[in-house]
Amino acid sequence: MAVSGRLKPALPLLPLLPAVVFLPLLVQLVRDLHGGGMTLLIQFMVAACQPSLDPTVISAQLTGLQITVITALLSWSLSCILGIVLGLISSRSIWNLVCGSAAASRWISRLLSPLRSLHELIWGLLLLQVFGLSSWVAVMAIALPYAALMARVVAEQIDSREIPAIKALHCNGAGTVSTLITALLPSFAESLSQHMAHRLECALRSALLLGVFGLGGLGTDLALSMQSLQFNELWSGLWLLALAMGLLEVLSQRLGVKLVATLILLAPGIGIGWGRLLDLDFSMPQLMLPLTNVSARGALNAAFEALPTAPWLALIGSTIWLTALAAAVAIGGPPLGLLLWPGRTGVLVQRVSWGLMRLFPPPLTALLLLLLAKPSVGLAAIALGLHHLGVMGRVLQDELDGRSHAIRTAMQCSGASKRLSWLYGDLAGASRSYLAYAAYRADVILRDTAVVALVGGAGLGWQLRESLASFHWALVIWLVLAYALLTAAGEMVSERVQNHWACEAGGL
Repeated sequence: MAVSGRLKPALPLLPLLPAVVFLPLLVQLVRDLHGGGMTLLIQFMVAACQPSLDPTVISAQLTGLQITVITALLSWSLSCILGIVLGLISSRSIWNLVCGSAAASRWISRLLSPLRSLHELIWGLLLLQVFGLSSWVAVMAIALPYAALMARVVAEQIDSREIPAIKALHCNGAGTVSTLITALLPSFAESLSQHMAHRLECALRSALLLGVFGLGGLGTDLALSMQSLQFNELWSGLWLLALAMGLLEVLSQRLGVKLVATLILLAPGIGIGWGRLLDLDFSMPQLMLPLTNVSARGALNAAFEALPTAPWLALIGSTIWLTALAAAVAIGGPPLGLLLWPGRTGVLVQRVSWGLMRLFPPPLTALLLLLLAKPSVGLAAIALGLHHLGVMGRVLQDELDGRSHAIRTAMQCSGASKRLSWLYGDLAGASRSYLAYAAYRADVILRDTAVVALVGGAGLGWQLRESLASFHWALVIWLVLAYALLTAAGEMVSERVQNHWACEAGGL
């Protein structure tokens, strides 16, 4: 009798499949190597143990770190406040409670989608051209997409809960506000506060990234040190950043609901007051573009003339290819590393390596790799993938630490090797949840392609930066629209894959 059905790889092999991309990427990296790069790489690695202790350098970097923290604090606070408000008005449950129809919530959610689809770097570059160099540019560049993301989280938290007390209170004549506070808010306040605390760490990373591209703070100092090959100064800033990240992580784990809410409300005053001590300009930014001199017909004609000037298929294709390569590096790297080097020592070394990967912003990783090899899409994928590999490694190890190791122990007692027992004992149980998070991380990587696109000399991000530099505003509009549509499509695909693996994990 013939056996029907398709051959499928074993479950624990699925997280390892993306790792096949390492071989061609390493071959390309070796092929593109140029002379002198290894010497600089060795100097960079040695400098990690010999950071600069020059008081002038440390003082400047401490000032830059304060600016980065202020930017993160202000943008985080504004995004949380705006996100909660936008989340409430985009929730289906809220509209059903107030009006009996959820049609308006769908339109509001669609209007918010373009805000979160654009990376904060793109927002920063656009706002920089519109308002010039201002402290508020970096704050709003982070706050706008973060607020839209927060709104989505809030709406999903509300809509995913069926709370009988809501209907009971509403039927007994309770007002909408009192119903929300009494029945709805306590049900998701804890999980929402944890998410908000995590977003503060994300805001700090985003503020650092914007600084790398010239918007001030510690990121600017790190970029200048890297470009001038002052590796000792670079590592001084990186270790300061690591200390700040560690303190923030400890703080975020201990913040409760009341403390998070209090910090959100006090953060604007704290940030502005702190910024004034550093002579930061928080005055209202002035419009720099002479929009009043542009007629609607002229702008429309310029836009249609600019549309066929860009190689759209090549730009979109290279962006998707860069995303696929970087996602494969990020997803396949952690399970491959743990498989090749199991045991306590291997896990410890890899944890430290993952932490350094998360610490180093992708643009600086790209600049470091450019010291070794010629620019290419593969090089950009490695730079972007390594940063997210650090994130995925932490997620995978946390998942493994939270699970029982009984199956692995039983397999080892039965004579299985350490690697085989880890693969089918530990990784098999964590594969579904890991792949579900990997789908979300791939969506984040798609947005982040704008950060390293310049290294590959291809993609929508590269063309956008070129158009902004040449003030080709008509093409900028099309590129932003294309990026928004592409990331929105990526978000839809990511959600479906994520839901598939989440359901698989939940069905166990």
